[in-house]
Amino acid sequence: MTPLDYVVLFGTILGIAAYGTWRTRDRRDLHAHLKGAGSTRWFTIGLSVMATQASAITFLSTPGQGFESGIGFVQNYFGAPFALMLICIFFLPIFRRLNVYTAYEYLGRRFDAKTRLLGAALFLFQRGIGAGITIYAPAIVLSTVMGWPLDLTIICSGLVVIVYTVVGGSDAVSLTQRYQIGVIFAGMLAAFFVMLARLPAGLTLTDALTVAGGFHKLEAVDFSLDFSKRYTFWSGMFGGMFLALSYFGTDQTQVQRYLHGSSLRESRLGLMFNAVFKIPMQFFILVLGALIFVFYQFQPQPVFFNQTVWNREVQAAGGPGLRGLEQEFNAVHAEKQQAIGHWLAARHGGDATAEAAAKAEARAAYDRSEAVRARTKAALTAANPAVATKDSDYVFITFILNYLPHGVIGLLVAVFFAATMSSKAGELNALSSTTLVDVYRHVVRRDETDHHYVVASRWFTVMWGVIAIAFALLVKMSENLIEFGNIVGSIFYGVPLGLFLIAFFLKRIGGTAAFWAAVLTQVLVIAAYFGDIGVSYLWLNPLGCAACVVLALVLQAVLRDDTRPAPAAEA
Repeated sequence: MTPLDYVVLFGTILGIAAYGTWRTRDRRDLHAHLKGAGSTRWFTIGLSVMATQASAITFLSTPGQGFESGIGFVQNYFGAPFALMLICIFFLPIFRRLNVYTAYEYLGRRFDAKTRLLGAALFLFQRGIGAGITIYAPAIVLSTVMGWPLDLTIICSGLVVIVYTVVGGSDAVSLTQRYQIGVIFAGMLAAFFVMLARLPAGLTLTDALTVAGGFHKLEAVDFSLDFSKRYTFWSGMFGGMFLALSYFGTDQTQVQRYLHGSSLRESRLGLMFNAVFKIPMQFFILVLGALIFVFYQFQPQPVFFNQTVWNREVQAAGGPGLRGLEQEFNAVHAEKQQAIGHWLAARHGGDATAEAAAKAEARAAYDRSEAVRARTKAALTAANPAVATKDSDYVFITFILNYLPHGVIGLLVAVFFAATMSSKAGELNALSSTTLVDVYRHVVRRDETDHHYVVASRWFTVMWGVIAIAFALLVKMSENLIEFGNIVGSIFYGVPLGLFLIAFFLKRIGGTAAFWAAVLTQVLVIAAYFGDIGVSYLWLNPLGCAACVVLALVLQAVLRDDTRPAPAAEA
């Protein structure tokens, strides 16, 4: 990176953080600190909801997912628009009518204190893990870009967000997120157009899509009924819908964003903004990854994309063997390039027979190159068992550093940090609010002043920031980052959704039955995932939700629990 890149990077990040801190410097009462001024319009809500979800993981890891596995991951989001519609109809009016700070307050009013605390605890646990993942993603970028130790970058990236979230509260998060998401979109569009401009002369976009399709990178929809497949139309429609329903409807990081709205209409419009644009955004990022795959078919490709680890291991004892594998990969890659050239030439010439033969030759060369990459990863593990060989998260940042012009590099690196700041700030703010409202104010200190609770909220923000940094320092990712985050969510999201559906629609079920049904179901879901029952993790969301509801009905009949609130409290 050049001085221009550093100016763009630090100017963008520090400018956004300083603006949010300055604009919210006078917010001192608890209501404004937790929920903002209550005048947020739908467009800001929509961008804030999108920015909270679209962390650096989305913009760092999703192109790598498209590069490695194609665009089929988009099926994960097929159910999201329907989930957001249901939230607008059922969840949002209840939350606004009760004027709650957190979603879990409603569980306390509908059921009892223990069920409220259970819902809050499940959120705090899984979102605390998620916050650590959110920090880990941009640390990969900065450690690659600047050569800093990974631990140092994790600490630095976490501290910046802690400071301005502590000072500004909820409004600082919402105000800055609309600018952060603007930087994100500008950076991704810049990467897309620069990548197209760097394709070989004479290679049209149609040719690029043909190559991507020939290597099965454009298979967006799979109607298979195989439940073990991670991403199919059905797992996305049903599993993805339940995942989105729980995430947007019961996760405080999202609930807190749309409770800012000046009216029910503004909040609904903000959510529907995401219903319309979520799938196109993810589709675009995945297509970008698929086109980067095409780009590397005509350019030198690293045998291992984590170049920091590669260079370190090459300099160690295993260097000669790794260099030999690199040379073998380069030779096969050259054969593949030649075969793709013949394939496209035959296609342009209208020779179907030659086109089919050249395409088969290119596919065979690709399979050989992937076999060399697999042997390379095995050699890296043999030389150093601590090395993480999943390198798809490094595909996009490697492309940025090697092929984008200076200034744009700084902007793209700023994109990752803007995404981190927006998502991480939203997570910390929600973790702090939930800890304060559902635990501290509800159980520990009931009758304190607003000033006391605002100060406590800021200390809870610091506490969760430190916990997230500590988790990021300890975690070792074996999955693609965006998949890892969705897996964690799927393990823990089904149960809270089940609790809220019981609360909304099954008025005869009381707190004790709901509480124990949730506890038992969560144990079963964890056992099902780690026991590898042979289904995609997306199906854990509807299974967990359904099991919670069914167990609650059974326990209600067995326990004859009559600890139900008065109808007015049920809202």
